[in-house]
Amino acid sequence: MVPIRVVVADDQAIVRTGLRIMLDAEPDIEVVGEAADGRHAVRLARDLRPDVCLFDIRMPVLDGLAATREIAGPGVPDPLVVVVITTFDLDEYVYGALRAGARGFLLKDAGPELLVQAVRSAADGEALIAPSVTVRLLQAFADVPAGRPAAQPISPVTAREEEVLVAVARGLTNVEIADALHISLSTVKTHLASLMAKLGARNRVEIAMWAYETRRIVPGN
Repeated sequence: MVPIRVVVADDQAIVRTGLRIMLDAEPDIEVVGEAADGRHAVRLARDLRPDVCLFDIRMPVLDGLAATREIAGPGVPDPLVVVVITTFDLDEYVYGALRAGARGFLLKDAGPELLVQAVRSAADGEALIAPSVTVRLLQAFADVPAGRPAAQPISPVTAREEEVLVAVARGLTNVEIADALHISLSTVKTHLASLMAKLGARNRVEIAMWAYETRRIVPGN
């Protein structure tokens, strides 16, 4: 088995050590690099090309959002996969992280099980957002500022794609979508690829964001 290669970036040595211990304890995950600031994290990520980058938000020299934007943001060729992990459960951090290109968002008190799940999900093309911030995240994405309408798809979204779109926005995995819609896993992936092409999205997080912004789903429903 080829392990999932991870770069960890946090300005606190004790946090980096803890994350490394939790991740290295898994047979399918290997921490291949550590950084104490955002600029070093970006250099490491570009040099090592890990499967997943685990970035703190509040770091010196370059914060985690800026670091994420440099290696995973809009316009970045061959973007890397980033999961943001932070102590601060602030809406602007969540929104900013996902806008910057992050594929997941976790709180540091999430525990080892959710941490490992987030890394595996990110490496597999899925997205995982800490459950404690999901409801407010929906509200943030639903509140589209006046004068900034959501982008329109380059071609109409089909009825089945709409179903997949909503399922992704609700946080379902590909397997769960296949079960819920009674379709094959390969069909789910085909619909996701079509949605990304139509919406100009780079990953399922951006598909979900578009669903929120166009009010395909609203908080509480």
